[in-house]
Amino acid sequence: MILLRKLLFPFAILYGFITSLRNYLYDKRILKSYSFDIPVIAVGNLSVGGTGKTPHIEYLIRLLSPKYKVATLSRGYKRKSDGFVLADENANAEILGDEPFQYFRKFPNIQVAVDVDRKNGIEQLLNQKQKPEIILLDDAYQHRKVKAGFYILLTSYGDLFSDDFMLPTGNLRESRSGAKRANVIIITKCPSNISKQEQQNIKQKIGLEVPLFFSTVSYDDKVYNDSETLTVAEVKSTSKILLGGIAKPKPFFDYLQSDTDEIITFPDHHHFSESDITAIKNKAQEKIIITTEKDFVRLEAKNLKKQLFYLPIKSELIENQDAFDQTLLNYVGTCRADRQLY
Repeated sequence: MILLRKLLFPFAILYGFITSLRNYLYDKRILKSYSFDIPVIAVGNLSVGGTGKTPHIEYLIRLLSPKYKVATLSRGYKRKSDGFVLADENANAEILGDEPFQYFRKFPNIQVAVDVDRKNGIEQLLNQKQKPEIILLDDAYQHRKVKAGFYILLTSYGDLFSDDFMLPTGNLRESRSGAKRANVIIITKCPSNISKQEQQNIKQKIGLEVPLFFSTVSYDDKVYNDSETLTVAEVKSTSKILLGGIAKPKPFFDYLQSDTDEIITFPDHHHFSESDITAIKNKAQEKIIITTEKDFVRLEAKNLKKQLFYLPIKSELIENQDAFDQTLLNYVGTCRADRQLY
């Protein structure tokens, strides 16, 4: 695979030229971007998958929804619906996609919508009877057709964009210079005990005068399904099945795994077929199955309820949380104040 990626280097140069040209056309306003008189916060990355967008969107929901009417807008990756969809009582993971459906289940006080065309999605949300006061754009860093008011760039501790290269040789969706659009950068999935010196080394490697924050993954001490709760301590001592269909499941497995466990992996955002479910049941027999929250929302309707549990995670800022929160709240407050002038 590494050799193949190296052989594809000319295509990476071509892809980088195309994406850079596209960004240049937007920067020079030859291609039109649309902005809105409402706070719009875009969360995304430069690389393909695995930087922790979902828990960081959830962090923003927890921060903002007690004070404002919040809506999330995602493209709804691998959903089986088309166009604009606003989540309601009939929503499921196939209609919305797994991540938006997870937001809908966890945060009933917000609006959750999907649309590949983010401009149209925002316009549709603003035409609702209950208009949002803030819109969070999920995985929209490259969606230049909409100009967000605030950009949060995520990059993983173990796979910094500054060390990466363009697809298909590397994992970057656009060149490293795209990081200059960010209002803040978060280094995600850090060790909780990351040293001040290592933080400084990363800041120097990133090389941008942009506020930089460091976050870590925090696992719950319980696993859940719709009717039962088990502690992680008792789960770790139980022979079980660990199932992951996310981009980088190893930390999830490492947190729960014991010597007698069996691991089942699927591609990220995988749609589970009947044959998949049969294979899972045959392997599990009477054992409990622990999966990620994102996988659970796709599996809960598959007749595995009695033995299927999920482990919630959160992203937590290692330090300077108050500064990060205040930066976001200041942007929202200023944007809303400017809006009230018109």
